[in-house]
Amino acid sequence: MNNKNDLTTQHESFTELLGQLANNATAVFHDEIELVAQRIREKVRAVHSGVLTVATGAVICFAAFMSLCAALFIELTSYMAPVFAALVTGAALAFIGGAIAFIGYRQLKKSNLKT
Repeated sequence: MNNKNDLTTQHESFTELLGQLANNATAVFHDEIELVAQRIREKVRAVHSGVLTVATGAVICFAAFMSLCAALFIELTSYMAPVFAALVTGAALAFIGGAIAFIGYRQLKKSNLKT
């Protein structure tokens, strides 16, 4: 009889251990998910801050570029009519912008073919 009680106690202990193992595994899994989510939130904050800084710098650079374009336009008006100075400035900028866009397009096309 004593042997039967020992088996029942061992069975209950084994069942309790399995339950604890399941609970601990669930807790570890939940904690790992939380850790991954926290890391993602931190990376998003860092990227957001970097993007905001780059955007601010781009806006300031754009304002500086517009000032340089105005200076070019004013300088060209001493050599030609203001209409032609504006056309020359616009055409030169359009050519430079188109060339840069074309170079970027070719680079994107090459990178898409490699993947």
